[in-house]
Amino acid sequence: MTDFNYDLIIIGSGPSGRTAAIQAGKLHRRVLVIDRKDRLGGVSVHTGTVPSKTLRETVLNLSGWRERSFYGRAYRVKDQIQAEDLKARLHMTLDHEVDVLEHQFNRNHVEVLPGLARFVGPNEVEVATEAGDTTRVTGEKFLIATGTRTYRPEYVPFNGKTVVDGDEFLEMEEIPRSLVVVGAGVIGVEYATMFSALDVRVTLIEPRDTFLDFIDSTLIQDFTHQIRENGVDLRLGSAITKIEDEGSHIEVSLENGRHVRGDMLLFAAGRMGNTEALNLEAVGLETDHRGRLSVDRKSYQTPVPHIYATGDVIGHPSLASTSLQQGRVAACHALETPTLPESPWFPYGIYSVPEMSTCGMSEEELQERGIPYEIGIARFRETSRGHIMGLEHGMLKMLFSLKTRRVLGVQIVGEGATELIHIAQAVLNLKGTVDYFVQNTFNYPTLAEAYKIAGLDAFNRMPIPDEFKVKKSDAENSKPAAKGKSAAKAKPTKAAE
Repeated sequence: MTDFNYDLIIIGSGPSGRTAAIQAGKLHRRVLVIDRKDRLGGVSVHTGTVPSKTLRETVLNLSGWRERSFYGRAYRVKDQIQAEDLKARLHMTLDHEVDVLEHQFNRNHVEVLPGLARFVGPNEVEVATEAGDTTRVTGEKFLIATGTRTYRPEYVPFNGKTVVDGDEFLEMEEIPRSLVVVGAGVIGVEYATMFSALDVRVTLIEPRDTFLDFIDSTLIQDFTHQIRENGVDLRLGSAITKIEDEGSHIEVSLENGRHVRGDMLLFAAGRMGNTEALNLEAVGLETDHRGRLSVDRKSYQTPVPHIYATGDVIGHPSLASTSLQQGRVAACHALETPTLPESPWFPYGIYSVPEMSTCGMSEEELQERGIPYEIGIARFRETSRGHIMGLEHGMLKMLFSLKTRRVLGVQIVGEGATELIHIAQAVLNLKGTVDYFVQNTFNYPTLAEAYKIAGLDAFNRMPIPDEFKVKKSDAENSKPAAKGKSAAKAKPTKAAE
């Protein structure tokens, strides 16, 4: 036993804080989770990952989006969809998530203290509750998992109703007839395409000439074509000069001289590390210009050895999935318990309409590295399952090394992309080759069959391995020369001479 109150104090109960706490509890350590909200889960559960994905599923179900290829664009499951219809399923899902998390903490003897934490010494934090009380606790090790908050520049006239950020967006009182989304990052793209599926007129503004640059360009081209076809007005390459709240509408002026008008504006251009209130100076830690902490990416240890940081607060890749892994690894390292390292390849999932998912390298990365490669492509409409589902779009693209035949990257756009990608993840991490997809049988009819189609597409263009080359038998090589031209070249015998 030590003089500290806890072996590990975790600040934040998002994905990484959650898994770190449960891991520490399973190791029978004294662990405390401090969260500024009285309900556990962090941004991921209350305003980020879970709410946005729940909203997407609700939109697709109520709008009848998935069935429109069969029954026409006018098809609806519910004619008049209201904001309350979207929120009803959302609240049920969030309540369930919080209930599961509280049960997990209780089962693993994780203590929880609601309040705002700030460091007052190397091993001590002060926690201020909403009631105005303060308490101090000490810990041998600390994990900062405070996540991020929305970036709110001064030139944007936020009012919480018609000009909102990503956290406020879900609290809308009514569905707007037109929506302006500023920022074509993951959050902006997801919400823009979701509301386009509700037949809301959406304008998506991105100051840069490109968007989602970490995604393979072929996928982005296909995706861009689809969302424009679905009604999203995509404006790239022009910065915003002014945003005006006119009461009855929002007016946006662009640098290129154009204007955009909408009933509501969602500002989704970036997030900041939620570290301001932590008083990091007391422990000698510094953040970058976005409020993020730097860590050793294998252990998630900060420059201060007894303090760790995980999740969105350390920046890229800022995914709930990777945060879940980071929390477990950090807790094991902090508590000096050996554990399996993280796999080198992990999937990205973008829950837009249509959804996208990637794992491994993009074609642009292969070209930059000078790696010889071949491509295999399958369209969902080429699969029987695609016909059954009425899919008109969707594609799976695989990249293979010409030298080793190994899978180097997979990109998917279309229905079920975020589920299908895990086949690619497994093959990548197991160093599988194109031959795997040719040799193996996939359930029929399924969308996963696209892997087989794309694998054969590449296999048929790649050099044939030596073991598969057709070789002449010894009997064929020993056959006598044929009459005619070949016989004329035969060596004369002595008798003939």
